[in-house]
Amino acid sequence: MNEQVQPAGGPLFNPLSPDFIRDPYPHYERLRTVDPIHVTPFGQYVASRHAEVSLVLRDKRFGKDFVERTTRRYGPEIMKEPVFRSMSYWMLQADPPDHTRLRGLVVKAFTARRVEDMRPRIQEIVDQAIDAVIERGHMDLIEDFAFRLPVTIICDMLGIPEEHREVFYKSSRDGGRLLDPVPLSPEEIRQGNAANLMAQMYFQQLFELRRKNPGDDLITQLVQAEEDGNKLTNEELTANIILLFGAGHETTVNLIGNGLLALHRNPDQLALLKAKPELMTNAIEEFLRYDSSVQMTGRVTLEEIEDLGGVTIPKGETVLCLLGSANRDGAVYPDRPDRLDVTRANVKPLSFGGGIHFCLGAQLARIEAEIAIATLLRRLPDLRIDDIETPEWRPTFVLRGLRRLPASW
Repeated sequence: MNEQVQPAGGPLFNPLSPDFIRDPYPHYERLRTVDPIHVTPFGQYVASRHAEVSLVLRDKRFGKDFVERTTRRYGPEIMKEPVFRSMSYWMLQADPPDHTRLRGLVVKAFTARRVEDMRPRIQEIVDQAIDAVIERGHMDLIEDFAFRLPVTIICDMLGIPEEHREVFYKSSRDGGRLLDPVPLSPEEIRQGNAANLMAQMYFQQLFELRRKNPGDDLITQLVQAEEDGNKLTNEELTANIILLFGAGHETTVNLIGNGLLALHRNPDQLALLKAKPELMTNAIEEFLRYDSSVQMTGRVTLEEIEDLGGVTIPKGETVLCLLGSANRDGAVYPDRPDRLDVTRANVKPLSFGGGIHFCLGAQLARIEAEIAIATLLRRLPDLRIDDIETPEWRPTFVLRGLRRLPASW
């Protein structure tokens, strides 16, 4: 099923084309129908159906093998680039036993109880964001609303002092390209290195501060684990704080933004949710399914896989799992999967991944989105999004989100 069935509309999987970024879902449907295990020009296998995606995420025959995979794509010198070197220490890119050790050090900060206890603080931040703009009658739902909440919460959790935060609120949101399946240009690598080195410099100073003045925060916990030499090296510490900071806000900003856009594009669902706020918890699951903030995650075959959707995949190959596509697979959601339905039963989106890499912050993201969207509907019931037809998407594929979303009331 290769080149000869390429439809007239160009390549089956061209994730950075503007058309794909605007609306990937018709492209996914084509992939699921025509070529469910698709091979890209870079030799990656792309899984688009729910059955194969959920298997790859949970099956121990698939891993991350980040250094080997990246070296094969970019050549033997690539690990000298600071940004790739840093990513090689991310627990997101690690396999056991390193993954188990790193995740074990941070998992305590994300327990259900800890996260539930943050509800009042989350509510306070959301209310402050609305208070700041309510008299103006307009705002950008991304910058003025969706962005401030998760950034503030992750700063709280990491122990980033109040007086340092303004720079984080203003920092650019263009790190997402690092995760895309299309290789980075030399210029993009240069920018990635610069941003990574700035972050490293900042966090190294913060570690010093927390060694002298410990706090009740994650960085203090990790600095103490680093002093217990066999638990954490300084490079691992720095890289994983950068990961937690990025993962701790990027995806939640997109969940809130994509969810609000979806609601306003479906006025019947918006009206239903305003009338029945108790549907909000289920609605969040549906937003995750309908337009996932993370569209894709990757694994590497640790041995030959004989039959993934009818295809044999040799050892050492990359398999890209299209989470956004699996979430709309009619085999799992037979009732009009392309429709937003906040009352949909049995919604179990794959948006947080699965297996050992299941998102640490899943419950935190859900609660942040739930409080943010519920409060907005309650306090600004007549809010209108200025342009629901052609909003401006960020030019990244793996992290799907809006660059801005102006609204008024």
